[in-house]
Amino acid sequence: MNDASDIFTFASEDGLLAYRDTGAGRPLVLLHGGYLDHTMWDDQVPVLARHHRVIAPDARGHGASANASRPFRQTDDLAALLRHLGVGPAVLAGVSMGATIAVDTALVHPDLVRALVISGGGTSAPELHDPWARGVQAAQARALAAGDIEGWIDGSALWAAGPHRTLDDIDPEVVRRLREMARRTITKHTAAEPDHHRPVPDTATRAKEITVPVLAVNGALDTPDLAAIAERIATTVPDGRITTIEGAAHMPTMEQPDAYNRILEDFLRTLYAEER
Repeated sequence: MNDASDIFTFASEDGLLAYRDTGAGRPLVLLHGGYLDHTMWDDQVPVLARHHRVIAPDARGHGASANASRPFRQTDDLAALLRHLGVGPAVLAGVSMGATIAVDTALVHPDLVRALVISGGGTSAPELHDPWARGVQAAQARALAAGDIEGWIDGSALWAAGPHRTLDDIDPEVVRRLREMARRTITKHTAAEPDHHRPVPDTATRAKEITVPVLAVNGALDTPDLAAIAERIATTVPDGRITTIEGAAHMPTMEQPDAYNRILEDFLRTLYAEER
């Protein structure tokens, strides 16, 4: 769980951005999924902070971070935070939206990135062809248009189950945490609020520009469209690796934290051993 003494805020040019910062050693940045927050990494932070300085921000408009009042890019917010902290190059580990922020940062701010670990995504505006995924997207859009926040949260949680399971197959505590994070973030916003986020363009085609090592870690039960994005990036770069976690879908960090932690720690050990 969070230790309040590890939570800080950074005065960006457009409001305060919250982040967790704990441990010591080489920097490791953990980037959460869309409509979630840094607490999705609660099962990783204590383990990884034994040997690394772990930084887990809340993206703008998420968790405890300020909403946007003008156009912004998530990668620029992250870069501003890391430069404020004097941190970099860092390993960036991201899930879903967090994977996209990680890839964007490797492209836009390469001096800040040592390696990437991406799960369930990695490029902006992914095209989803899987009927199940398109159905969940449509259901969430209908709920949001109707002002049905609880219905939207229900749809948001379904991504953790994936196309092959129901929420009854997921640990109830994981579902509770996902719903709680989604509720905290969605209720920060209003229906009439402008979308100020500006994605980095052409990331799918530009992925070949990434020169740092990339590890794709997908849940075996995730929707194939999202898993394929991370795998495509890993096979595009000069040093890419792919692994899969059984018994998990879109949130392998939360469903199978021990397996994810082992994979990430092994990757970090290998990465830094190669520098000697």
